[in-house]
Amino acid sequence: MIGFLKGILVSKSPPHLVLEVGGIGYELEAPMSTFECLPDTGKQFTAITHELVRDDVHLLYGFSTEAERALFRSLLKISGVGARIALGILSGITVEGFRQCVLGKDVASLTRVPGIGRKTAERLVVEMADRLPKGGSIVVDGVKRSLDAENEAHEALLKLGYRPGEVTKMLRGVGSAQATTEDLIRGALKKVHSR
Repeated sequence: MIGFLKGILVSKSPPHLVLEVGGIGYELEAPMSTFECLPDTGKQFTAITHELVRDDVHLLYGFSTEAERALFRSLLKISGVGARIALGILSGITVEGFRQCVLGKDVASLTRVPGIGRKTAERLVVEMADRLPKGGSIVVDGVKRSLDAENEAHEALLKLGYRPGEVTKMLRGVGSAQATTEDLIRGALKKVHSR
C-alpha cells in the first residue's frame, strides 16, 4: 500500500491532481480541503494517500493531513458511504467540524454538506460516534502533540474567519509537543502576519 507521495505538483483540476514522483505521474483524487492547501504547480508537495484496489482499477486518494485520511478511512467503513461521498464530506466540512457535528448529534449541519441527505446524516451521527478520536496525540511535521490542542486551535482559527485550507497551512510547523491551544493559535497568527 502507498502511504504517501512526495513530488512535484504537475496539475490540479478538482477533484484530480497529478504528482510527479521519480519520473512517474501519479493521479490522485482529493477533497477540496486538500486543494486549498496545494502549492502552485511546479512546486513540491507531499500527499498522504489511501490506495483503493478493485478488480478493474487502482485508485489513489490524496490528503494534506493525517486527520483527513483517517476520517476518510473511517467514513468508508460506514454502510452506504463510498469514496465519492467521503470526499464530498471532506470537501464540505472540516475534520473538526465533522467531529463536532457527530459529538453534538447535529444532523441538520451534516445535511448542509452537498450529497448528504437526512438518512445518511443520521447514520453518520450514530455509526461515527465510536470511531472518532477522543483526545490522544497527533504527529504534525514530525512533532507529536495533543490532538485536543490541535483541534481547539483549528476550530478557534476557523471562528476568526480563516478558511479550512488556510488554517491547516497556518498550523503546519507551529508549536512543539507541549504546545497548548493558545501557543498554537499565537504561533499560527504570528506566521501569517510575518509574511
